[in-house]
Amino acid sequence: MVHIIDTEHPWDVHSVNSGHVEAITCLEWDQSGSRLLSADADGHIKCWSMTDHLANSWENTVGSMVEGDPVVALSWLHNGVKLALHVEKSGASNFGEKFSRVKFSPSLTLFGGKPMEGWIAVTISGLVTVSLLKPNGQVLTSTESLCRLRCRVALADVAFTGGGNIVVATSDGSSASPVQFYKVCVSVVNEKCKIDTEILPSLFMRCTTDPARKDKYPAITHLKFLARDMSEQVLLCASNQNNSIVECWSLRKEGLPVNNIFQQISPVVGDKQPMILKWRILSATNDLDRVSAVALPKLPISLTNTDLKVANDTKFFPGLGLALAFHDGSVHIVHRLSLQMMAVFHGSSSQRPVDEQTIKRQRTTGPLVHFKAMQLSWTSLALAGIDSHGKLSMLRISPSMGHVLDMNTSLRHLLFLLEYCMVTGYDWWDILLHVQPNMVQNLVEKLHEEYTRQSAALQQVLATRIVAMKASLCKLSSSTIARVCDYHAKLFLIAISCTLKSLLRPHFLNTPDKSPGDRLTEICSKITDIDIDKVMINLKTEEFVLEMNTLQSLQQLIQWVGDFVLYLLASLPNQGSPVRPGHSFLRDGPSLGMFRELMVVIRIWGLLKPSCLPVYTATSDTQDSMSLLFRLLTKLWLCCREENHITEPDDTLIDECCLLPSQLLIPNIDWLPINDGIISKLQNKQLVRLQFGKAPGLIGHTVSSQFDAFVRAPGQPKIDHLRRLHLGAYPTEECKSCTRCGCVTMLKSPNKVTAVKQWEQRWVKNCLCGGLWRRMPLSYS
Repeated sequence: MVHIIDTEHPWDVHSVNSGHVEAITCLEWDQSGSRLLSADADGHIKCWSMTDHLANSWENTVGSMVEGDPVVALSWLHNGVKLALHVEKSGASNFGEKFSRVKFSPSLTLFGGKPMEGWIAVTISGLVTVSLLKPNGQVLTSTESLCRLRCRVALADVAFTGGGNIVVATSDGSSASPVQFYKVCVSVVNEKCKIDTEILPSLFMRCTTDPARKDKYPAITHLKFLARDMSEQVLLCASNQNNSIVECWSLRKEGLPVNNIFQQISPVVGDKQPMILKWRILSATNDLDRVSAVALPKLPISLTNTDLKVANDTKFFPGLGLALAFHDGSVHIVHRLSLQMMAVFHGSSSQRPVDEQTIKRQRTTGPLVHFKAMQLSWTSLALAGIDSHGKLSMLRISPSMGHVLDMNTSLRHLLFLLEYCMVTGYDWWDILLHVQPNMVQNLVEKLHEEYTRQSAALQQVLATRIVAMKASLCKLSSSTIARVCDYHAKLFLIAISCTLKSLLRPHFLNTPDKSPGDRLTEICSKITDIDIDKVMINLKTEEFVLEMNTLQSLQQLIQWVGDFVLYLLASLPNQGSPVRPGHSFLRDGPSLGMFRELMVVIRIWGLLKPSCLPVYTATSDTQDSMSLLFRLLTKLWLCCREENHITEPDDTLIDECCLLPSQLLIPNIDWLPINDGIISKLQNKQLVRLQFGKAPGLIGHTVSSQFDAFVRAPGQPKIDHLRRLHLGAYPTEECKSCTRCGCVTMLKSPNKVTAVKQWEQRWVKNCLCGGLWRRMPLSYS
């Protein structure tokens, strides 16, 4: 069986019968986490992918095999994307200085330089097999011997070079034998996969050449490159029954000394000195307890100098440490270059007894519980491990590595990593583990401050991701939880604005530089008239003409815009009360401007098809609700259109908003449900014990009382948050929910109109907030 778990709902395990006959020896995620490779002791490799982009629904699509030859190492081919962090520039204002794209070639490219997908595996008999996935779904597979003289491979690992080559490290398991390295080049010739291999310099572990330790550590138990894109540095661990020693080696170019005789015949000038590649030991540990598992960091941290002094100076930055698990149940975080101790975790069984009798008694009772496999998260702030009893554990790794750091330094570390996730798109779930409620406000403000320092183009690219990030941060504090709804509403508003504007088409083919959507924004910002019809006159209404079916199909989205504007204006007189959902919109000029633009578009569409207009329940039949709301919205927008000169709404506007409930029925806004994930239950740093298949009770911070009115009680009608369709109290349609924000939507589309399909297509892979989807049971209420 293969068990797949989302970290936010670890009790909700999805188990798949893999179809492997022999024991599974390797599991490997791709970089996006949407595909998984599994390999077994019979040489079968299977590629799993999400069904309908659902995190709890998987299927085996393609595979390959080397019949009867157990796989010992497995890796996806490199896609050529590498974004390095510059720790020493974490205080810079420009993201381009903090994070830089490293020139790195993919393992193999298609026409036009697009990286080709596929995987590479190493078998126990010394074979290397490569499978390439063609765009048409066809798999090209080739198998080759690593070298002419094949020998047993007990351990292997795969890394990639910047030039697009692959490096494979192998060991037969004996420390008396050399650790071999091979360069593997993959190419496609005449629609067939071709593999070329070349032997690289090998090494013997230092402990085998040390007279004092020559026969002390007979077996090499762990062999790992320090990173999949760092083929010049390797970590080796040799062990005996009770102890281990760990060594870090680096491959360097060194000048080859030339004999004087040859110097006289052909003098070596400048850079013409012959160079050779040679392995040099960087660091080694003293005798340790027996190592049971190793986890390596994934962050591509760029140090200006690989000198160990520089490495030690930045030791308080997360991502520089690797994890070693021991048979006594403890876990050590050591520096990935110097191997110096950074932090220690003592498991429940690793507290060392004080007297000798207890030591002897413990040894006779059998082995202690210890980790058999571990994996660090992307930012190295969380460590997942499976112990010898089959229990899954998640450890929180402090950014300060257990050292006392002032609040500003801790915040700076977390902020730097949040920025990295914002730029790369990696999940920031593990960073949230370290955010305390009193940090939330500070982090949100600083994140916004850093974001506003970037170029307009980059701000546009990251606009939705930063809003999603703020929403996930605000969820961690009871004082900011109401703002989570505001941020989700803002994401929804941005999406609606983009979709509706994209439907507008220029009347003539020889279009000017600006699209109709851009012209709409420009005119609405210039013309500050409070009369909606006067603003409308300045637009080319022929650009807004759409088919009647399209307009009608958009009614639910249009209704949400109308309802939200009415709700915001009606809540304006209560702005001094405790913070409620929608409060932040009252000072958000850009968002109010977006609502104003949409109101103008909706007004024009209403002339074409009145039934697409938002429906209001008014006390007077003659009242023009759209004009009234536009007039009040414009007055509010004028108060905060300039971020640096926000003024208070005048008494006349507040009085008019006070009268709204007597003129129009104020709608109930369907806010997102309170998320049932684990992250908000971990704030008190207490150990949380969970059971597979059983959701935990409501622990952690309670929802603030002012928010109670906005939470749907069980048994109340449910809503499709993306289509704005009512599903009833007990939905009969299959639904999916976001693993991060809890947003619910139907799995299958009930619509056939192209415009609505375009809207739904935006959310096929990910939710508004960027979270993955998971299938919900029909009885999810």
